Amino acid sequence: MPTITIRGRDLECERGAVLRDVLLRADESPHNGRADALNCRGLGTCGTCAVAVSGEVGEPGPRERLRLSTPPHDADSGLRLACQVRVEDDLVVEKYPGFWGQHTDRTEKGNEDTEEP
Repeated sequence: MPTITIRGRDLECERGAVLRDVLLRADESPHNGRADALNCRGLGTCGTCAVAVSGEVGEPGPRERLRLSTPPHDADSGLRLACQVRVEDDLVVEKYPGFWGQHTDRTEKGNEDTEEP
């Protein structure tokens, strides 16, 4: 049974489970802020459940590749959509800031402490 580690918690799930579903059942939302309510409910179209995933997962499908190549996402960020990832083995998941979870450099616009000169 695979284990997902997120925010210091270990969650067990069935092999083949959708990552987004596992996280939501454990009250570990893959969304930030208002994206908890404003999202596509797992259809892979909004991009708000983007997360960093460490561990073996399948390649992104066409829908996921399209969404992650459309701003504000960047196809080279390495993020995945939790609603499109099937859990096949142990994973470590990290959620970044931003409505879409796209701030992988951990900077937020308007944050004076992280803006470059």
